[in-house]
Amino acid sequence: MRGEANIATVAALIGDPARAGILTALADGRALPAGELATSAGLSPSAASTHLTKLLEGGLLALECQGRHRYYRLAGSGIADALESLALIAGRPSRAAVVRSPQVEALRYARCCYDHLAGELGVRIAVTLENRGLIASIEPGKRVDVTLAGVAWFEAVFGFDVRNLKPGRHGLACRCLDWTERRYHLAGPLGTRLLQRYFELGWLRRTPQSRAVRLTQKGRDSLQAQLGIGSPAS
Repeated sequence: MRGEANIATVAALIGDPARAGILTALADGRALPAGELATSAGLSPSAASTHLTKLLEGGLLALECQGRHRYYRLAGSGIADALESLALIAGRPSRAAVVRSPQVEALRYARCCYDHLAGELGVRIAVTLENRGLIASIEPGKRVDVTLAGVAWFEAVFGFDVRNLKPGRHGLACRCLDWTERRYHLAGPLGTRLLQRYFELGWLRRTPQSRAVRLTQKGRDSLQAQLGIGSPAS
């Protein structure tokens, strides 16, 4: 037997449309019950149970039990990264398709990529932070450093010290290629902490049964004031 990783088994698990629907429903990092996942994927409870068992056995999902209740979540952020990468390979929907579907439009504009912000809004924030000298991309590779000006800015605006974040595999922050925008948004420990603060400060709100997140009026005003980012592009 050769020493390569057995990607065929994992690909077969993800490649089933029903299981792909379940995984996508969990790609924002939340843990959800089987009934909600069945609804999201358009499955009967019994069919959902079969697919969930296969995903658990394949190591793509983890199970959390609280009393008699069972919740499923992705086994790790790498699963969400793989889903985004596959979506990138699959290709972006045509602009006409996006316009016809408010749900797809919302997902394209702002969504959770496991534990950080993706979509047009996530890309615009990342680009603006770099243009203003608050972060700096380190070439080659995905790593992003926070500048001294950025350390002061994140503490003043969001109330946390970047230097207290635990570095990840790519340092405090890294670039993540956005599958709808074909440009980079911000991931890593800094991206995770920022998404938490967006929710805590009321700049963003989650959308039920979707990875899409909604930019609130407070968030719109704050992004305009702090970064000069205006309303969604039409």
